[in-house]
Amino acid sequence: MTAQTFSSASDPLEPPFTIFTPETQIAPFVLCSPHSGRNYTRAFLAQSRLDPLTLRKSEDCFVDELFQGAAELGVPMISARFPRAYLDVNREPYELDPELFADPLPDYANCQSVRVIGGLGTIARIVADGEEIYHSRLTVDEALARIEQLYFPFHTALESLIEATRAKFGHAILVDCHSMPSAQMAQSSAPRPDFVIGDRFGAACDPRLTRFLRDTIVGEGYDVQLNRPYAGGYITEHYGRPYRGVQAVQIEINRARYLNEMTFVRSPGFGRLQRDLTRIAGLLFSAFGPALDRAAAAE
Repeated sequence: MTAQTFSSASDPLEPPFTIFTPETQIAPFVLCSPHSGRNYTRAFLAQSRLDPLTLRKSEDCFVDELFQGAAELGVPMISARFPRAYLDVNREPYELDPELFADPLPDYANCQSVRVIGGLGTIARIVADGEEIYHSRLTVDEALARIEQLYFPFHTALESLIEATRAKFGHAILVDCHSMPSAQMAQSSAPRPDFVIGDRFGAACDPRLTRFLRDTIVGEGYDVQLNRPYAGGYITEHYGRPYRGVQAVQIEINRARYLNEMTFVRSPGFGRLQRDLTRIAGLLFSAFGPALDRAAAAE
């Protein structure tokens, strides 16, 4: 497997993302880790009123590493290196919060989405637990620069991987890889499952694939829920077009399974989870490698 890095000469976040490409792609899958970036620049830290550990509360810490073994079986994976707190590619390109900016937003900005209202737009105003990120308001020009230099190149690369996969196999299956805070860190009274699989309630992915993925994870001894509390974000919704031969499914992993959520240090469970994910991926790639209809017919 080879790793390619991509960067813009005008962008201090270099490289902004990494693509792992297998020598031979064995299955019509593309892995995406949009929130595991941990390149916190000095300039961003200077803008923030939060310490680095607090900023990392929005990060899907080490998810790219958890899925590395799965990618090495023979499928491509794209991973952002810039942090989610700096720019979130799992949003529309212009979900922008008026409260965050010193000057008026352009007319095409989406200022009314649920995510913007919650402070978690394309440029987040808060970290995951609700703390304000910035000392002072940003300029719109800075937001647009981040979007042009990071957001659009990331999605161009992701779309290219999907289209190349579809051209090779006749269809493509995107797995969007995330992690979620445990109930304790999310200040939730209800226990959280080990995994949440999101397929936009069947709109983004053939339910047969979703069920196979759920049953395979359960077979490894994990607790799994479908679509609640996470049905899939912008990436799953935007790219999941089954009628065009592109399936998309989101996987959320409970961080308590592999991480000390206070120190962001890998826990003793990290290695086991990584091995289990690789085994789950192998079964998924084998079952849905040829064609979705053929694999489903074997159920």
